[in-house]
Amino acid sequence: QVQLVESGGGSVQAGGSLRLSCVYSGYTNNVRWLGWFRQAPGKEREGVAGINTYGGTYVTPSLKGRFTISQDNAETTVFLQMNSLKPEDTGTYSCAAETTREKDGGRWYAGVYFGDWGQGTQVTVSS
Repeated sequence: QVQLVESGGGSVQAGGSLRLSCVYSGYTNNVRWLGWFRQAPGKEREGVAGINTYGGTYVTPSLKGRFTISQDNAETTVFLQMNSLKPEDTGTYSCAAETTREKDGGRWYAGVYFGDWGQGTQVTVSS
């Protein structure tokens, strides 16, 4: 199992930026993809962006141009840079790792199954 710890959330005004970090550790040999998801109050969890071990990335089309996912060279931390934030970006942002087996709470995103999750970090954007 992979352990994931997010940080970097907070409260910003519309138009501002935040950079989220996710430190991951544990058994990562079978993990090809890491991703960011978010869940707004009263809504389903949705995928935001993913990155694979080759550096390939995927960002939900409606968020392209504002959100960018990246990884450090040591491949222990994944970042989500969020610019031009809007009130509708408010929610709990969670980091997730690909798993080979389905687990409770898992989600499919961009053809990848994510089954291990961090605790999440809150992002609040005010107008």
